[in-house]
Amino acid sequence: MSEPKTNELMEKIVSLCKRRGFIFQSSEIYGGINGFWDYGPLGAELKRNIKENWWRYMTQRRDDVVGLEASIIMHPAIWKASGHVDTFADPMVDCLLTRKRFRADQVEPQSGDAYHYTGARDEAAGKDCPEPYSVLIDSGGHAESARKVARQFYQLRGLATPALEGERIEPVVDSTRYNADNGSLLTEPRQFNLMLKTWVGPVESDENIAYLRPETAQAIFAQFKNVLEVSRQKLPFGICQMGKAFRNEINPRNYTFRSREFEQMELEFFIKPDEVAQAKLGAPAENADLSTPQPNWGWNEWHRYWVEERMKWYESIGLGRDMLELYWQKKEELAHYARACVDIQFKFPFGTQELEGIAARGDFDLMQHQKSSGKSMEYFDEEAKARFVPHVIEPSAGVDRLALALICNAYHEDQMPDDKGKMDTRVVMRFHPRIAPIKVGIFPLLKNRPELVQKAREVRDLLRQHMTVFYDEGGAIGRRYRRQDEAGTPFGVTIDFETLGETPELKDTVTLRDRDTGGQTRVRIDELVPLLIGKVR
Repeated sequence: MSEPKTNELMEKIVSLCKRRGFIFQSSEIYGGINGFWDYGPLGAELKRNIKENWWRYMTQRRDDVVGLEASIIMHPAIWKASGHVDTFADPMVDCLLTRKRFRADQVEPQSGDAYHYTGARDEAAGKDCPEPYSVLIDSGGHAESARKVARQFYQLRGLATPALEGERIEPVVDSTRYNADNGSLLTEPRQFNLMLKTWVGPVESDENIAYLRPETAQAIFAQFKNVLEVSRQKLPFGICQMGKAFRNEINPRNYTFRSREFEQMELEFFIKPDEVAQAKLGAPAENADLSTPQPNWGWNEWHRYWVEERMKWYESIGLGRDMLELYWQKKEELAHYARACVDIQFKFPFGTQELEGIAARGDFDLMQHQKSSGKSMEYFDEEAKARFVPHVIEPSAGVDRLALALICNAYHEDQMPDDKGKMDTRVVMRFHPRIAPIKVGIFPLLKNRPELVQKAREVRDLLRQHMTVFYDEGGAIGRRYRRQDEAGTPFGVTIDFETLGETPELKDTVTLRDRDTGGQTRVRIDELVPLLIGKVR
C-alpha cells in the first residue's frame, strides 16, 4: 500500500503520538508552552531505550571511553571561556504588524511588488505617524491588499483612520525582509543570545547570574583533568555524557525537532596532535584501513573512524543508511576552530535534517579553559616524552531528534485481515526490537476463563524479569494485536487452550506472533526467555 503524502504523514504521526502516549504538549491543560514537550508512557520507554543503548555502545563495550554526569548549572565563567556568553546567538527579526519573531536565517526568500509608504495621517484626529513601512504582495496583485495591511500597521500606532502617504511601488526579487504569512516588513536583524538565564541564591543581581547549560560538552572539558586522573586512562580516550540542555530558541518548530529543552548524548574523544602521534611511524596511508585504531592515527583518521562508528550504531537500532545522509560541511560553513565536521542527517517528512554532528575541534576547548581558569589542561605522553594540550573529536547527538526520527521511520500503514478475515488498513510502528518501548504483549485468549488468565500471568511474570512486557486481556484478540502494533511491540504471546493441554503434545506452548508479518509459531514456554532475549537485544 502506498504511504501517506509528506504533510499528511506528519499529521498522522503527531496524532498517533498523542493518542498512543508517545508525546504530549507540555502544560497542555493551560494552553501549552511553545518549545517544551512531555513524553508519555511509550515515549518515556523509547527514550530510555535509546539512551541505554547509546551508553552501552559508547562506553560499556569499550575500554577507551568513560562516563560523566555533570550539573546543569555550572560556573558562569565556563560559558564565558567557551564563547557562549559573547557569541552563542542567532539573528532575530520581528514582524512589524504581528510582532511574531523569526530567525533571520530561516526567513524564506520572496519576490513580488513592494508597496512603500513614508507614513500616514489621521485627519479627523489631527495626528501623524511618520514611520516608514512597506508591504510585499505577489507581482501584479491588487494594490488594495497591500494598502489594507499598511492601514492595519498604522492603526496599531494610534491612527484610527489612517490616510497612507508617499506610496511607491518597487519590484523585489528573493528578499528576506518580509513576513511570508502577511507580507509585512520585518525589523532589521539583531542578535539574540540563546542561553536561558537564572540566578543562584536569594538575590537577583549581576554577580549571581548563572545559565542553564546550552550543551553538555563544556562540563567534560572542565572536568578533563579530574577524569583523566581517576580513570587511569591514556590518550587516546573519551568521556561520554548524556543529559538535559536548554536553548531559548527564537522559533521552535517541526514538532519536537527544535525545542527549548532537550537531551544530548555527547562524546569528547581526546587524541594526540598529529605531530606527536606520527613522530615515530609517520602518517597512515590515505587509503588505510580504519576498522581498528592505530597508534599513528591523526585527527583525520580518528574523525572518519567515529563517523563510521556512529553510522554503524544507527544501523543497529533500525535506521539504515538508505534513510541517512552524510553532509560534510564546506570550509566556509565550519566553526573557526573546526578542521572538519560531518552532519548525520535523517529524511524527516518535513525535510532532511541533522541528527548528529561529528566535529574535529582541535585543541580549542581545552585551550580556552586553560587560559580562562589558569589551570593546566596539558597531558604528558610518557612514550613520546612530550607535553601538550589534547585535541578532540566530538560526536554530538540529540535524543529528542533521534526519538522523532525513529518514530517517523517506524510509522507504516499496510493491509491485514481483521477479526472477520476482511482486509483492513493497519497502522503499525515498526521499531527495531532493541529500542521498541514494549518488547512483548501477553494475551490470554479469553479473559473469562480463569485458567487461561492464570497461565498468562505466569508467562507475564516470567518475561518481565528480562524485558518490558504489557499484559492485555480486554477485547477481541485481533483488536489487542492491533493496539500493540500501534505501540510498536515487536512480539505477541497468546495463551490459548493448546497451552493448557487440549492437544497433549502442545501443552505448555504458546503462540508467538511477529508484529511486522503477522506470522505465528508455537513455542515452548521454557524456551521463550532465551528466544526473545536473542531477538530484543
